[in-house]
Amino acid sequence: MPVRLKDIARDLGISPMAVSKALRGHKDIGRDTTRRVLQRAAELNYRTDAVARSLVTGRTFLIGLVVPDLMQSFFAEIATAIEQVAGGAGYHVVISHTGESAEVEVANIELLESRKVDGLIVASAQHDNRRLKALKTPLVLFDRKLPGARAHFVGSDNHKVGFIATEHLIEQGCRRIAYLCGPRLSTSEDRLQGYRAALGKRRRSVVAELIVEAGHDDASGFAGMKRLLAAGAPPDGVFCFNDPVAIGAMRACLEAGVRVPDDIAFVGVANMRYSDWLTVPLTTIDQRTSAIGMQTARQLLECITAEKGRPLQTVLVKPELVVRASSLRRAP
Repeated sequence: MPVRLKDIARDLGISPMAVSKALRGHKDIGRDTTRRVLQRAAELNYRTDAVARSLVTGRTFLIGLVVPDLMQSFFAEIATAIEQVAGGAGYHVVISHTGESAEVEVANIELLESRKVDGLIVASAQHDNRRLKALKTPLVLFDRKLPGARAHFVGSDNHKVGFIATEHLIEQGCRRIAYLCGPRLSTSEDRLQGYRAALGKRRRSVVAELIVEAGHDDASGFAGMKRLLAAGAPPDGVFCFNDPVAIGAMRACLEAGVRVPDDIAFVGVANMRYSDWLTVPLTTIDQRTSAIGMQTARQLLECITAEKGRPLQTVLVKPELVVRASSLRRAP
């Protein structure tokens, strides 16, 4: 016979409601009681009846997570942090990826809504909020802002990302600093503004030919760097949209016989796990992916459990410079 909440409650001398709240991590239940409940549930091999719980609470305890690319460790690490927080609160995360397609994103969101998810977390490939503003499901956007979107947002301070990356290259003695842009989304645009601000602070001119559109992968970084190298006066420092773009760009330099960092210094963004394993370890901006993921999950859980609508919040996680060999033209 399956173990019931009543069985755990009887064994511990508490109410079934207290057991239910403890299993869901409810803040009304003390840590010691929660520990005892979880221990006894494990001993009895208790399994939650998801259908019964849904009928009682009106929730599915499912969260939809929509990301553009699971091949990049940036999104995978955020997804892991979201699952940790959501799982601790008794929720399961259903993940879908869009391949940077706005149309696929809309289709995936519609599918998740049809499954009655309790909330949505989205790193959007949209360029405006028209396709998302009709959503009735609680929504938190992360990494990428959408102008006019009525949603909570959690992400990096991307203006600061661009500023500290460019300022670091200036401090390393670079005179002609390029920016290999990413997709035309808020992340790349905000980093561009930070790049411009850092140059302006040092009274450096913004040279249009040094701002080259690349993309988000190593192939686009390779192609973008080829264009910069073919210019009459190539840069001596390059700020790249992310680590894969930087890796592709450095490969283009090495194939052309250009020394890194002696001839051209590089800074990427994301601090992906392999960045310090490269032949020339990559200086990068750590966006603190775990913090972004945990903050995003907490924002959504608060939206789901709130009795009335919460004021919209924007949480910007402070980025950190991680200095490695690819930018060190001067002794630290």
